[in-house]
Amino acid sequence: MPDQIYVVGHINPDTDSVASAMGYAWLLRERDGANTVAARAGALNPQTSWVLKTLGLEPPLLLTDASPRFESVMHRLDSISPEAQLGMAWTLASRTGGLAPIVNEDGTPYGIINGLSLFQYFTDILGPRPGDATVREMMSAPCKDAANTSVPKFQSNAHIRDSLNRILRTEIDDYWVVDENGLYLGVARQRHILNPPRLKIILVDHNEPRQSIAALEEAELLEILDHHRLGNPHTHTPIRFTVDIVGSTATLVSEQIAEAGLSAPPDLAGALLAGLLADTLILTSPTTTPRDKEAAQRLARWAFVGGSPLKGETLESYGKAILSAGAGLSNRKPEEIVSNDVKAYEAGGFKLAIAQAEVTDLVQLSEHLEPITKALNELRDKRGLDFAMLLVTDVVRGSSRLILSSDAPPVLDNLPYPPLADGTRDAPGVVSRKKQLLPVVLGLLER
Repeated sequence: MPDQIYVVGHINPDTDSVASAMGYAWLLRERDGANTVAARAGALNPQTSWVLKTLGLEPPLLLTDASPRFESVMHRLDSISPEAQLGMAWTLASRTGGLAPIVNEDGTPYGIINGLSLFQYFTDILGPRPGDATVREMMSAPCKDAANTSVPKFQSNAHIRDSLNRILRTEIDDYWVVDENGLYLGVARQRHILNPPRLKIILVDHNEPRQSIAALEEAELLEILDHHRLGNPHTHTPIRFTVDIVGSTATLVSEQIAEAGLSAPPDLAGALLAGLLADTLILTSPTTTPRDKEAAQRLARWAFVGGSPLKGETLESYGKAILSAGAGLSNRKPEEIVSNDVKAYEAGGFKLAIAQAEVTDLVQLSEHLEPITKALNELRDKRGLDFAMLLVTDVVRGSSRLILSSDAPPVLDNLPYPPLADGTRDAPGVVSRKKQLLPVVLGLLER
């Protein structure tokens, strides 16, 4: 739909990213009457899956890229069968702007009748000198005789950009749009294909293009709501841009809900609260601000009510359940551990990624260290990075261990985290990638 707006968080979404997209989409519908849809830019992690299942909420729409697809420019025109009389095609074309789709009984496209194909048909029948054939006789012929059967077909979910060269090389104005089984869905015209509508996007919980959905430059970016460092994308026109110093984007969403005189439904409030508590480690992270604590109380008041799945919960009990749902190494594959919560950065000429995994006890790290390190190296190679690192955080004791991929630059030897015998680095008191680890790493790289 042309007026539909997608509210989407970062790739490798965490609970705050997913919940904020859901909460902000709801607010824009309720407050502004906007046609907003919450989306996610990747698979749900175990913690977020647990939260949504506990609250009885459906996951947001999966939206991994903003590149227009053929479904956005097709029109499902009426159609007729190949055996129908040509006169019926003439009548249909008068209603569709000059063309008649001919579709087989099984639903597959047969051909298209338009002005050019009709002219070719008449030329073939009449020849250079018109004979005795009458218009009535020609209009009684089957449609299949006058149809162009060489019209290219494109799947509705295919990216337009991938077929532009092919389309520009042809002298055809109309194209079939089909489903994955080759069945007729509609017709797309070249002028619409070459100027497709841009997806309207609002970003939450991030502002760096490297952390966003693919082909963001092909979308119409309307707004950004975030709580991270600046690395914002280029825009053609001014947009609403809100980046504030709080512990979670859910805090910013809840503040706007309250300012509008609204209260979120209990299940949605529970999701926002989960995002807040996860990002702030139950309000103990150094990123926590007084505004986060106020937001937590507000969301708890909306979420812990009678009839809610969270009735009887407290911030502490709910927070511990959330952290436990996402913690641990034994129940996840090494490649999932290093990729479920990873963010990419560029600094000092280096391309890097920092992942974070939560555990309830760092003792379990030793038995998983070798496969995790191997997976970290594979992540580096797969994404074309100079190096990658994983922060394994003990959410109970508020401490971490840092794992670096091989071939990390020598400048990282100056990290203020003592190396241990197993090759990891001890980071006591470090629990925040954003506020504690990232500034140190970037400071070394940008010297």
